[in-house]
Amino acid sequence: MGHTLTEKILADHLVDGEVETGAEVGIEVDQTIAHDLTGTMAWLQFEALGLDEVQVEVAGQHCDHQTYQPDFKVSDDHRFLRSAAGTYGAYFARPGTGILHQVHKENFTAPGKTLLGADSHTPTAGGLGCLGIGTGGLDVATAMGGAPFYLDVPEVVEVRLEGELSEWSTAKDVILELLRRFSVKYGVGKVFEYTGPGVESLSAHERTVITNMGTELGATTSIFPTDERTKEFFERLGRPEDYVEVRPDADAEYDDRIVVDLAEIEPLIACPSMPDNVVPVREVAGTDADQVLVGSCTNGAYEDVLPVAKMLDDREVAKRVETIVAPGSKQAAEMLARNGFTAELMAAGVNVSEATCGACIGAGHVPASDSVSVRTFNRNFEGRSGMEDDAVYLCSPEVAAATALTGEITDPRDLDGVEAPGFEMPESYIGTSESDLIMPDEAVDDELVKGPNIDEVPLKEPLGSDLTGAALLKMPDNITTDHVIPATQEVSVYRSNVPKLSEFTLARVDETFAERAMDADGGFLVAGENYGQGSSREHAALCPMYLGIHAVLARSFARIHRSNLINFGLLPLTIDEATYERIEQGDDVEIVDDAVAAVRSGAEEFTIRVNDDWEATVGLDANERERELLAAGGKLPHTRQQFAGGASGSEGA
Repeated sequence: MGHTLTEKILADHLVDGEVETGAEVGIEVDQTIAHDLTGTMAWLQFEALGLDEVQVEVAGQHCDHQTYQPDFKVSDDHRFLRSAAGTYGAYFARPGTGILHQVHKENFTAPGKTLLGADSHTPTAGGLGCLGIGTGGLDVATAMGGAPFYLDVPEVVEVRLEGELSEWSTAKDVILELLRRFSVKYGVGKVFEYTGPGVESLSAHERTVITNMGTELGATTSIFPTDERTKEFFERLGRPEDYVEVRPDADAEYDDRIVVDLAEIEPLIACPSMPDNVVPVREVAGTDADQVLVGSCTNGAYEDVLPVAKMLDDREVAKRVETIVAPGSKQAAEMLARNGFTAELMAAGVNVSEATCGACIGAGHVPASDSVSVRTFNRNFEGRSGMEDDAVYLCSPEVAAATALTGEITDPRDLDGVEAPGFEMPESYIGTSESDLIMPDEAVDDELVKGPNIDEVPLKEPLGSDLTGAALLKMPDNITTDHVIPATQEVSVYRSNVPKLSEFTLARVDETFAERAMDADGGFLVAGENYGQGSSREHAALCPMYLGIHAVLARSFARIHRSNLINFGLLPLTIDEATYERIEQGDDVEIVDDAVAAVRSGAEEFTIRVNDDWEATVGLDANERERELLAAGGKLPHTRQQFAGGASGSEGA
């Protein structure tokens, strides 16, 4: 029996376990990345572990989410991150260099490697044959120290591509088609591995667009094989030595199969307020638009902005539409400028922004009240744009440009006198970000620099025997990490100050929650399905831990958030529909079992007693390693204990 590409890369990096679907394995990590909203805590955790130097081949630290530095706290975080990179041996991308996934792709991503990122869109690298996985910052911190990364071997789903994209259809429409067919929950515990004759019709960049937004399916990651198109991409990047051929065996066996005929795909759009709320553009055509944004880690590359510039050449955007283009990297911005396209965009009435993630998380270009924003981004969760009652649509750059021209959502096939720009790659990537990357041998800092807003990492006590408290909050399905800890500017400035950041915990669901939790001396959260979907931000687990939450009782959990809960010592307990329906906010909850003894013994079920009146069974799906972390109070105290006992950094972390 042959092996999938995913299985091959896992096997090549195997440190612990066996590569069998559902089994836990520990793998060696080649490269890591983090950004300014996740990196601060990751480096504080690295420091708390007492580690001296990164052990991975490449570690990258980027400042891409709050590049405008609206507050001294942000500037202090950026200075701290530069000092951490210099102290411990990572490269540092200065504010404005670009979005971490784009910059790392331009400079370091390589086929056959493993990339662990403190950002959920790390699977972008899969378009180049790299196994990129998003996770919490603590996992990145321990991986940088040389510890393996543990995961359950996912099911591998073959996505067989046939045919070729027709005029006006794009790679963005391919992933929107998968979201239309399935849902944001479908990919949990899965890898999407692309195969078939349609693969070679897509450029390497188009493949990264698809793998980037595979995150919205809930997937562990997505990956393409490499071929002549990939090789050509690395040659044009000026990194031909990094290319290697990686592909599945011809007789590889997959857990499931999806067939997509590229020729049948038409321009699609995700309607508010979920990435899987996808319809053909023509179904919502005519909807007035107030804002159009082109950019993000999904569609911010030179190849994404170029068709927009071509469509707007010698034309003007509609007077009612604020149109912004934010290139994904300074390299992309430089290439657009050198080739004259920046001037064309400006002449058309476009605001050309700095290379940043900002608008994607509501840190800039927040839409107006009662307005429609059309974006080439990957997420449109309610309120993520910075406006609580927003109406954000997700689409391709071509649909965005058509909408900017007409002032209403428009299928570009219905534009008069505008030719399809097609896909075009540059002969070479003439712009470089070398001047904005501070490499380890160029470090300007050799000790940590902490501003007054940077606090210590809070540690949880070991798991207790008696866990009691109120059901402090009951929530519906698909609660995102944006609900738990918003990424907006006024909140994100406290990412390195957990006591202050915790004041915002779940405020978008119930603004009284944090205060009630602090006064409660312990309690529980109750949620529906897919709790914790979205970003990898570990603060969505760290802050509830700080507030005294013992456990989350949910119908199901998103992959990264479940890992983050365990990393910070919170029990991820599954409940059935009947229990979810019966339990109410404010109920008194008691775990009847001796919690720590049950966790250590491997118990898969616990009994909870509610209001001293009725009982229910809850589940804990955790392996032996995860149970050790839970009993110790989380991964950080567990790993510190090991180091104190003389264990190596590669064991048990």
